[in-house]
Amino acid sequence: MTQKRRAVTKRVPKNRKKRSKGATVLLSVLFTVLLTAVFVCLYLLVFMVIRLTGKRQISDLQPFDLIITLLVADLASVPASDTSIPLLYGIVPILALFLIQQTMAICSLKFEGFRYAVCGRPLLMVSKGVVQEQSLKAARYTLNDLMEQLRAGGNFELSTVEYAILETNGQLSVLLKGPSQPVTYEALSLESPKAQPPFLLVQDGKIHKEALRQSGYDEKWLNSKLKSAGIKGPERLLFAFLSGNTLHVQSKGKDGGRVAFIDTGGKND
Repeated sequence: MTQKRRAVTKRVPKNRKKRSKGATVLLSVLFTVLLTAVFVCLYLLVFMVIRLTGKRQISDLQPFDLIITLLVADLASVPASDTSIPLLYGIVPILALFLIQQTMAICSLKFEGFRYAVCGRPLLMVSKGVVQEQSLKAARYTLNDLMEQLRAGGNFELSTVEYAILETNGQLSVLLKGPSQPVTYEALSLESPKAQPPFLLVQDGKIHKEALRQSGYDEKWLNSKLKSAGIKGPERLLFAFLSGNTLHVQSKGKDGGRVAFIDTGGKND
């Protein structure tokens, strides 16, 4: 009887250990779910706050993209800053936020009303040369904010602006009045040159072979053009840009500061 009682007493702690492990797992799951719910609530709260503060707070990001960036960075730091916190506590909420962001992005693409509610609508800040006061109030803009945006785009005179639209990403799109618009080849009835991007052929004395290949030339051609301008070789250059039929170069070292514009004459020269 005594031995049986001892056996029974030995089994009790094992059962208690199993129960304690089960309780620990359950608490971990509940804590993870609670943490996820907290960050979902934070997401919705921060989203509403940013939407209400106006477009100038958003910069180039849409509201939900900005919130995801901020919260994911904070979530990732939770297990990283405290090694006693399981990594799962950071991964699960991040995945939940990612799913929310993807869901909102898909809904924005498919439902116009939802897109306007989430991203807002473009605001007409200047119409036919007249500043729209209602749009300024709706965007939480002052006249100084509007002028700052115009100057950032190279428009220093409000009198030259015909239309100005504040986009949903916070950028200001400007259409100048006719006399202030840049003159084009089409307006002058002239044949425009073929549009092509500039190529950085040389940087710090080193030839960018891939850029040279894309431009349609080779090193022999480059050396001949440099020699015609009195430059012994590309190793003496700070940079060499090819833009259209013009090779813009600047020397370095002892010849530092010397700038030359070399006419390439096209590909048939």
